[in-house]
Amino acid sequence: MQVDLIKKAVHILNQGGLVAFPTETVYGLGADASQPQAVQKIFDTKQRPADHPLIVHLASQAQLFDWARVVSPEAYRLAQAFWPGPLTLILPKQEHVLASVTGGQDSIGLRIPAHPVARALLEAFGKGIAAPSANQFTHLSPTTAAAVEEELGAKVDLILDGGACQIGLESTIVDVTGEEAVILRPGMISAEMIAAVLGQVVSYRSEASQRAPGMHHLHYAPMTRTILIRKAAWPDFLRGNADFPLALVTHTAMTVENEHIHRVQMPAQVEPYAHLLYQTLRDLDHQHFACIVIETVPEDAAWDAVRDRLNKASARP
Repeated sequence: MQVDLIKKAVHILNQGGLVAFPTETVYGLGADASQPQAVQKIFDTKQRPADHPLIVHLASQAQLFDWARVVSPEAYRLAQAFWPGPLTLILPKQEHVLASVTGGQDSIGLRIPAHPVARALLEAFGKGIAAPSANQFTHLSPTTAAAVEEELGAKVDLILDGGACQIGLESTIVDVTGEEAVILRPGMISAEMIAAVLGQVVSYRSEASQRAPGMHHLHYAPMTRTILIRKAAWPDFLRGNADFPLALVTHTAMTVENEHIHRVQMPAQVEPYAHLLYQTLRDLDHQHFACIVIETVPEDAAWDAVRDRLNKASARP
């Protein structure tokens, strides 16, 4: 990334503007987390409800106490193990943190991303950048600069192009405000990985009083009607009321002999599947199918994050 583009991005942020930038998870829509009007631009641009908190991205752990009032030993261990990387920690907030950033809560989500462009921007800016995914609320998160342009266009003052995001799914969110760490949103840092660091079992909390990004029942969703189906149920689905033409997304071998079905073969391994998921759904969304049918993924814990996104993708009526 050219130094002059980073300087331009820093200037825009200081002036209260919006900069979209890549992380290893998805592209973020960034604003100076200390400027109320800049933060409000995020909500206006995304059409995001005001009670949905934002994640503040930092350059280093040295900035933690600029935003967090308390950092528990468990939070420190997780930060040491997974930062920079795709982990967001929910911590008690400092008094000065804007209510608009936290959704009116007494906690804040913090993350240090690993993408070199994000790191260059954060280090040059020197302050916290509030950045949800750079898309309209409930839409598919963008994993390329082109997808950001498609979603938000001229509403963003600058889009930093860092190529396709390596991971392709949003960060794991862990609440460390209480006595035990709790996962609020699954990501590619799994419960097992977190438990190994903390030396204790870590639970999920899908319905929580603690609000966090991605917990809305409809999220990460194509505009095309999307259906999840077990492989064994596919023949019955076809004999029923299937709408054509349809796209069939599978990760196992399936034979399709219907010219009105467009089959997409996804990887059988979770990491490459996650990397391709949003862009695959975005591409299919452009092709005017009557519906997108997705084969359910394995039930084991490694697929928790993908399964979460697929369940939300299929929630649109």
